[in-house]
Amino acid sequence: MPENLNYLAVEFIYLKIMQSKFIYTLLIIGVLSSSCLRNTEKSVTSPDGKLQMTFKLDELNRPTYEVHFNELSILQPSGMSFEFTDSKPLLEQLEIIATDEAVGDENWEMPWGEKRLVKNNYNELSIMLKEKAEPFRSWNIIFRMFNDGIAFRYEFPEQPGLTEFQIAEERTEFNLAGDHTCWWIPGDWDIYEHLYTTSKFSEIDAIVKRNHPALAQSYIPENAVNTPVTMKSDEGIYLSFHEARLSNYSGMTLKINKENTGMVSNLVGSERSDYKVKRELPFKTPWRTIQISDRAGGLIESDLIVNLNDPNKLGDIYWFKPMKYMGIWWDMHLGRRTWDMASGNHGATTEYAKELIDFASENRIGGVLVEGWNTGWEHWIGFEEREGVFDFVTPYEDYDLEEVVKYGKEKGVDIIMHHETSSAPKTYDEQLDTAFALMQSLGIHTVKTGYVGKIIPKGEYHHGQWMVNHYRRVLETAAKYEIAINAHEPIKATGIRRTLPNAISREGLRGQEFNAWSPDGGNPPEHLPIVAFTRMLAGPIDFTPGIFNIKLDPYKENNQINTTIAHQLALYVVISSPIQMAADLIDNYKNEPAFQFIRDVGVNWEQTKVLDGEIGDFVIIAREERETGNWFIGGITDEESRQVSICFDFLQSDVSYRARIYRDGNKAHWDKNPRNIIIEEIQIDSTKEISIDMAEGGGFAISLLAE
Repeated sequence: MPENLNYLAVEFIYLKIMQSKFIYTLLIIGVLSSSCLRNTEKSVTSPDGKLQMTFKLDELNRPTYEVHFNELSILQPSGMSFEFTDSKPLLEQLEIIATDEAVGDENWEMPWGEKRLVKNNYNELSIMLKEKAEPFRSWNIIFRMFNDGIAFRYEFPEQPGLTEFQIAEERTEFNLAGDHTCWWIPGDWDIYEHLYTTSKFSEIDAIVKRNHPALAQSYIPENAVNTPVTMKSDEGIYLSFHEARLSNYSGMTLKINKENTGMVSNLVGSERSDYKVKRELPFKTPWRTIQISDRAGGLIESDLIVNLNDPNKLGDIYWFKPMKYMGIWWDMHLGRRTWDMASGNHGATTEYAKELIDFASENRIGGVLVEGWNTGWEHWIGFEEREGVFDFVTPYEDYDLEEVVKYGKEKGVDIIMHHETSSAPKTYDEQLDTAFALMQSLGIHTVKTGYVGKIIPKGEYHHGQWMVNHYRRVLETAAKYEIAINAHEPIKATGIRRTLPNAISREGLRGQEFNAWSPDGGNPPEHLPIVAFTRMLAGPIDFTPGIFNIKLDPYKENNQINTTIAHQLALYVVISSPIQMAADLIDNYKNEPAFQFIRDVGVNWEQTKVLDGEIGDFVIIAREERETGNWFIGGITDEESRQVSICFDFLQSDVSYRARIYRDGNKAHWDKNPRNIIIEEIQIDSTKEISIDMAEGGGFAISLLAE
């Protein structure tokens, strides 16, 4: 081996050891001999041995990888390369300079979330590559093999003659081993608010989704899909493709190649530059992830995305409390009140806020969200000149912010702030410290942010590098003021909640509000049985469940919620989030026995178990509440009715529970009879097994209170 290559190999291994975030068990450390380097194929398996990844250089010395699960091909040989605006592609005539193998094994604790203790166990293979010809660029590919999937990312180290890369495109391929059934939304550069389509991979056509009557800011330039995109093979293997630790990089969509059942990364770009990512060396890309399971529920139980993020940087965020909340929000979507004051029907008044606080306090609801409180709503959308519309500190004259906060504290109810940026992030950037300082002075620790509309400056998109950095800047600034962020119209969740646990929830899907005004009939009954296995794999969702006035009478004659009430209750368990909204008007909760479940249900979990489910059909999830030991179970189905069996062997064996069951009535139906619900109480222990019928578009919810 040439002397300079020996030096590079030793330096690479040294840096890998020094940069470890926790103790690695090193399996192979050493400078490879020239005879070893002629072996251009390397393999690594998951800790349980079921998953195997094989990396090799092909006949043109191009990097490829392939994946097997239980000896079944998951990914056929797939390429990895980069294109740049100012230099030739990084693609071929490469050689392996060094490899390094390691084992990671730790347990860490979530400050809030779907479980308390998380196991992070993987086998890692690092491969150092260098071009054989000028300009002799080097790069590293790091693979991590978990029992629940595979992840890899690219590292670009410091090297002579290079200070930055301007990436025109990343070309990471995922060549599937079959024409799988897929659940997908288009690779939209601005929104994730599309309904999921179920189709064979060969039938994916994102272009037909370009013009949707309910989507104001949609941009779909390619036949590509957004991630997470979930699939099921003919052999019954479940796959979900996504990314983790997205930081100072563009979001990744996956371009479809129907001819070879393949996907290739297609980064979100900008009309203001010819590159999609600009980074100074050294840097690391986000992780490219594939969650793999032989059962659908295994995807939901996977911790792969959060495990690929750095440990908690904020420490104890005692100032954020997981909670249920109510709000001045659904009123606006029903047309009952407005965000702006000029209409004469302003929603965010001191009087109405206090009414909500009173109801929340009486019913163990921890927070109240107030939207439309600050001046500027008359000009927030539909105007090109949206810069400077909001100042995030000045309330309308009929809303006394300090009085409302004071009243909430007296009643034990927190106020949740709302910052709608109207997609003018420069205005928000300029006022972050001022806005967050006001919140801190009032003792407000949670804010819902919004980015409705086309991004200003024109030519930027919600999911490009420029906006990825903005979203991160907001999150990091908020942490300095002890503020948690619930982001709407966000960048995708990629596990940053582990590192910055003030990233508590986000929208990033077609939410409940579409049921109130969408011209296409709203969200069909199958929507959330798909979302649980797709979008929810990325992280917590602020979906706003709990609508009891299913037909939206008398406000929306042509719209409704396309589920039963029991289905709405089940969402508090099925959809994971440390904040859950009781979204309906308070008059629709009064004197409703079913509201007891919303009073009782937890939002912060000790552990989570997926009891059963099939993507797009149904899902049943059980979660144990932290500290109390109470369990809650939620089950939802699509437009098909079904009978399911619940075995309670996951319960503590020596404890008896008082179970209150909220289930569809015998005549329940999401459209014909959505309010038909039966509530009953029985005793449950770990030996019990019961059957429950779910109506079309229905579901059930169970509270198990330890006695």
